[in-house]
Amino acid sequence: MATVEKTLILVNKVGLHARPAALFVQTAARFQASVRVVCNGRQADAKRILPVLQLGAEQGSVLRLFAEGPDADEAINALTRLVQERFGDPE
Repeated sequence: MATVEKTLILVNKVGLHARPAALFVQTAARFQASVRVVCNGRQADAKRILPVLQLGAEQGSVLRLFAEGPDADEAINALTRLVQERFGDPE
């Protein structure tokens, strides 16, 4: 099965901390595909909150997403939308 990959830049002010990280994990968990995120030389299972928080992803950080599974495209698209829409924050 092919791996779907996407590179994104975090544009929200707080990066992947607290609420945005929780939304990121909840979104990834909706899909059957395994989803990994790489940032700052670290890798995390996108469905687990603690490893995602430990990435230390701040505003301007580059995220590389990798998904593999039956709904990998949908998972990547949903996470991309979430990041591009600043996790629902107005700024």
